[in-house]
Amino acid sequence: MNLFDLSGKVAIITGSSRGIGRAIAEQMAAHGARVVISSRKQDACEPVAAAIRARGGQAIAIAANIGDKQQLTDLVNKTVAAWGRIDVVVSNAASNPYYGPLSGMGDEVFEKVMNNNVRASIWLANLVLPGIAQRSGGEGGAMIIVSSIAAFKGSATLGLYALSKAADVQLARNLALEWGKHNIRVNCIAPGLVRTDFAKALWENAALLKDTEARTPLRRIGEPEDIAGVAVMLASRAGAWLTGQTIVVDGGVTTV
Repeated sequence: MNLFDLSGKVAIITGSSRGIGRAIAEQMAAHGARVVISSRKQDACEPVAAAIRARGGQAIAIAANIGDKQQLTDLVNKTVAAWGRIDVVVSNAASNPYYGPLSGMGDEVFEKVMNNNVRASIWLANLVLPGIAQRSGGEGGAMIIVSSIAAFKGSATLGLYALSKAADVQLARNLALEWGKHNIRVNCIAPGLVRTDFAKALWENAALLKDTEARTPLRRIGEPEDIAGVAVMLASRAGAWLTGQTIVVDGGVTTV
């Protein structure tokens, strides 16, 4: 048995036109899944799906803004119309428009971060998981929420983002309890600093990068593929008895 085989499975990955989301989509496709590339703009999604198809994988592109419930509903409906089912949903897209103390945070910023980073995952769960549960055979499925090690540390400048990511960790626990009886597993991945456009301000700063690498037991920051491998495990038979957990993937930073 190939524990990591995703053949026949359909996976939606939000925020998958670049970075961690793209790496997850590419690796799930490489392991046999039919993947849906999704981000806000269709023209950003299409080349990613085309590249996967060019390598022999199966992929389609469906744009959706995670902050818009109707667009997420359309994403789910279009996926089912195209491929008849959904087995895996990866809530990866997130926002972090504010850097600074909570005392300087405006209400609109708070609402945007919590809506995109927390409520969108709840919307996705409520849109996707009932369909998985209703499918005959009890084969189940998986939801993966991409959190962050910010969920476990205090911050004077990323407090709002950290708050939303801590909520994701608790959300995975709650959803795991709600949906476990249907053989649906819900877990989080909490990456450390990964070389993505989303975190560019942190790793493009040479002094900050050097300091981060020195404090990391593996002496490097992460690459998107480092997170993708864990996502494949959680979506496949390899993760069949894992639910309600948060797997930290940070090169050992949080052990120090």
